[in-house]
Amino acid sequence: MRSYIQFLTTPTADTPGTCLMLHFDDKRYLIGNLHEGTQRASIQRGIKLTKVSEIFLTGKTEWKNTGGLIGMILTLADTTKAAAVNKVHDRALNNRTIENKQRDEATDRQFRGGEDGGEQAKDDRVTLNIHGGSNLMHTLATGRRFVFRKGMPINVDEMDGERVTDLREPTWMDKNVKVWAMSISPSSNAGASSPRAISPRKRSFNEFKDGGSPILEGIADRPNEPEESPAERSDREQQIRKAVVSEMFDSDWRLDALLETWLHQVKMPAALFERDPETRKIVKYTGPLPGESEELPFIKVLVRQPWPAAMIQHLPPTTPSQAAMSYFFRNHPQRGKFNPEAAKALKVEMGPAWAKLASGQSVESNDGKLITSDMVLAEGKEGGGVAVVELPSRDYVHNLIERPEWKSPEVMTGIGAVIWILGAGVGQDDNLRRFMSDFSYLKHFVSSRDYCPNYLSLDSSASAAIRLNQVDPMRYPIPVHDNVTLPQPGQPALPKEPKENIVPAQRGLTIQFQPSFEILTSAVVPPLNTAEVLQETPTAVLALAQTAKEELSSDAVREQMAKQYLPSQDAEIITLGTGSALPSKYRNVSATLLRVPGCGSYLLDCGENTLGQLKRVYPPDELAEVLRDLKLIWISHLHADHHLGTTSVIKAWYQEVYGKQIAEGTLSKHSLTEQLLYPSKILEEERRLFVASEEHMLRYLREYSSVEDFGFDKIVPLAVQASKAGFPESTILRWNARVIGFNTFEPRINRALRASTGLCSLAAVYVDHCYHSMAVTLTFPTGFKFSYSGDCRPCAAFAEIGKGSTVLLHEATFDDELKGDAEAKKHSTTSEALAVGAAMGARRVLLTHFSQRYAKIPVMGDMDGAGEDGGQSEGEGMEGTGMEGTGTEATGMEWTGMEAKGIERTTIEGTSMEGTGGFAGEGGVRE
Repeated sequence: MRSYIQFLTTPTADTPGTCLMLHFDDKRYLIGNLHEGTQRASIQRGIKLTKVSEIFLTGKTEWKNTGGLIGMILTLADTTKAAAVNKVHDRALNNRTIENKQRDEATDRQFRGGEDGGEQAKDDRVTLNIHGGSNLMHTLATGRRFVFRKGMPINVDEMDGERVTDLREPTWMDKNVKVWAMSISPSSNAGASSPRAISPRKRSFNEFKDGGSPILEGIADRPNEPEESPAERSDREQQIRKAVVSEMFDSDWRLDALLETWLHQVKMPAALFERDPETRKIVKYTGPLPGESEELPFIKVLVRQPWPAAMIQHLPPTTPSQAAMSYFFRNHPQRGKFNPEAAKALKVEMGPAWAKLASGQSVESNDGKLITSDMVLAEGKEGGGVAVVELPSRDYVHNLIERPEWKSPEVMTGIGAVIWILGAGVGQDDNLRRFMSDFSYLKHFVSSRDYCPNYLSLDSSASAAIRLNQVDPMRYPIPVHDNVTLPQPGQPALPKEPKENIVPAQRGLTIQFQPSFEILTSAVVPPLNTAEVLQETPTAVLALAQTAKEELSSDAVREQMAKQYLPSQDAEIITLGTGSALPSKYRNVSATLLRVPGCGSYLLDCGENTLGQLKRVYPPDELAEVLRDLKLIWISHLHADHHLGTTSVIKAWYQEVYGKQIAEGTLSKHSLTEQLLYPSKILEEERRLFVASEEHMLRYLREYSSVEDFGFDKIVPLAVQASKAGFPESTILRWNARVIGFNTFEPRINRALRASTGLCSLAAVYVDHCYHSMAVTLTFPTGFKFSYSGDCRPCAAFAEIGKGSTVLLHEATFDDELKGDAEAKKHSTTSEALAVGAAMGARRVLLTHFSQRYAKIPVMGDMDGAGEDGGQSEGEGMEGTGMEGTGTEATGMEWTGMEAKGIERTTIEGTSMEGTGGFAGEGGVRE
């Protein structure tokens, strides 16, 4: 059986870590960093993840290494569920009859949700095992308010590889591979957390579920139980996290399950129903609700229970861990070849007995003697293997070198290579270099920004952007990359030294273990040849583009533009993600950057790998300027594709603004009391990043801040309570429990908030999508007004708060032919989005959030005459929007068969047709 390990990613702007795949015929293992962008990079490479059932995370438990994990699990859950359903169907088709057809359809409905699925379907589920260091369970549990999956059992294994026990036995093994885990703490270990204590007797997860679920009872909030030792409490808290994670991915919860409850005991918000006394049918309850001023009737109602994992209000506390995980992987020993002549000589009859001997079992010969397998098998050989070691900084080198695994034959026999995942400058450490020299018989592969260039990792999207750059260099810059410079631009310079016995990692580089140890380069992906991409653009397209440029620069067009006035004409809109649901080859998930000179920069939603998209738009120096200028991140709702990039963007802002103080240890922090009593003073004295969203999003960020310091203490978490219908100024903003706003009765707070955000007002309304989804309108001192829909059905209240918007950015997930899908999934069609713009009186409309089924361009259909309503015909592209645009991903344009995908920056300056609509592309231009 062939087995090998292959590099899927190396560190670049939009693949910030190193991910490897260990490949066996029947199973796949992901190893290294599950960083943001891992899914998209796998799609680009054509790597299928359906056989992945084990993930081994290296390094520290921090977002840089785990930022793509939740998104990856969600995708694997959906894929696994679909595969299990298909297996059930395949079995049924083998013996389907008229009598059992109806039963099969019922089984399908049960498995897909609502009713308990049959045991046959459950048996087809694959458990996903995730191995890593401390806080991995806590990291996943923080997502309980926005992760809702059934039928994907998750097992999280927080490995304690720091305490060395008997190395003769691996930490973990299956039929393919043995694994020894190795946890390494930094030498300067002041900030490292100690491993959790081990209790004499651990309660099992089943005991918690059978004895009363901690999720339902809220035992995370209980104080220490009498006579509970620290070790026992630690174990109990870990079981709580385990229960939460289980409910997130493998719950028995049913949407149609209703629980009879006394009305005064109902916790709002909740969906309430009652049984009609005459018809006995279940109808929606319309009477007084708990928390309202009216007196409640003493009755029982039927309550739809929330998703169980979301019912737990607070996770048990934790602290950051500095321990970095590494692993040794070894194949099992290979049996020797079966010798039929020896079997015949020993009088073993050919047939089943030979098969047993070949598989290592013993049999009895024809003359009654016991024949063991070693008597008929040639000498076997040890299985091959590799060590995967991550060292975040030089502080980890000493403790790595001192580990006993390197001297253990049980661990090192068969190991032929070491894959080093190194932080900045670690590869230049003298002690590490001497260590590599001592193990010169091993191959050393290094994945690091010091050794691997910032190549274009998303080739298809980059190619489209490069071609579009030929047509319109203002709107479509070539994505920032450098195939040569080392260390990567933005990294500290290093002395040039010889790199004997060191092989820089490359995408596709393969280390084969079986049948023989080999280094294979046939699958290596070379850097994108931009010269070849430029030659692919048809000359007819370039000629048409030149003609368009000449027409737009004519005196008549310039005169027409001069007559139009829009506030903040130098404002820019950079669409960083225009896809929906999950990343694809051409479109990333939702994110849009708005830059208003003199006011600030603003992110509207922040899907996974938004920071990577920004790094492709801006070179390091300009990106630093954008981050320093960032004032607000708006998260419209809690669907994962709209916010899983928030943590990394906040951390990048935090390091840019406060990096020097962090390094010097002089960073000041304000207590909760100070934030409640003196918000104006804090805003006047220091720079803060505002994160505005629904309360649960802010709680998620707060909980994750106990895993790593990503800058939560320096943001202003604004909990938004949307405006009431007909009262656009009634939006309430809370910083912790303190109400702040742009038009409160406290002038000092008003001034401080306006100065800190660069805004005059922020108005939000609830829209029809998921719980507490919101659309927002931002108004600036210049009169510029920007409205963003998030995900929703068309909303009259949104049109009201956005009246007179300079720009409307609206989702258009489906084309008009799929209006039924839009209604069912609570999205908008292109015509509906443009109609909202018309009702709003928006000067410009930009469409985004296209279904990933539209890989190249959204389908607009025949929209002649829609100009009066803010529409445009397919093929008008961005010129019809009245906005000069630029970008790195998809645009929604198609010329002469050319695929149009690129990040797009849109500037307000140079407008043409007022009130027309345009497709959002992805990225930014250099102007």
